Amino acid sequence: MQLNLKNPLVFFDLETTGINIIRDRIVEISYLKVYPNGDEDSKTRRINPEKPIPAEATAIHGISDEDVKDCPTFKSVAKSLAAQLEGCDLAGYNSNRFDIPLLAEEFLRADIELDLMKRKFVDVQTIFHKKEQRTLSAAYKFYCDKDLLDAHSAEADTKATYEILKSQLDRYPDLENEVNFLAEFSAFGDNVDFAGRMVYDEKKREIINFGKYKGQVAVEVLRNDPGYYGWIMQGDFPLHTKRAFTNIKLREFGNSLNLK
Repeated sequence: MQLNLKNPLVFFDLETTGINIIRDRIVEISYLKVYPNGDEDSKTRRINPEKPIPAEATAIHGISDEDVKDCPTFKSVAKSLAAQLEGCDLAGYNSNRFDIPLLAEEFLRADIELDLMKRKFVDVQTIFHKKEQRTLSAAYKFYCDKDLLDAHSAEADTKATYEILKSQLDRYPDLENEVNFLAEFSAFGDNVDFAGRMVYDEKKREIINFGKYKGQVAVEVLRNDPGYYGWIMQGDFPLHTKRAFTNIKLREFGNSLNLK
């Protein structure tokens, strides 16, 4: 089944130094860009993460320090990658919880302004889990009747994810072949930031989603506890989360409150 697209849809997968979206870095990125007319364009690129790749990570994806020592850093390719993603929606496998938050962090570290929150995100894993409850390899076998060779290769995983989504649309009549529907169906909550430290309520207010202020309106917390903003800024939180709190501070208070 050909996807019904209004914007290009970029399927992508990351191989990384680990699974911490704050501290870990990309070592390989692969994307498959599908255009509304059905044309496809793909690219895979190794990245020097500028930090050692742990042995346990290499054991999974097979990429070592030696493999990436002469590769470009993310900062050096960030501008061209952002241009490739401009105007595109994004799709992946477990991408809403991991790949997209980590990619957003890398762009922020590279000082590239790319507002990914304006995009639609289709997470094929979420669709799979809502329907069948399996892994990527099992999903590929289940939907496409193929064995996933080179699992944990970014390129193989990216292509498999694209094939799975098309097969899911063939299998489930209630899945609409439309990115807005698929993004909503596979959404992981109504997040303000990619890590889900804040979520929107039914009134579209930012609600803190962790810690002692969980469930409280963020702007009210910042007003009643001025030191909270400084704690967030100095804490071990994703850059995107810190930016979300900063946006609220500037929008609601400007420089009228000493929220440092």
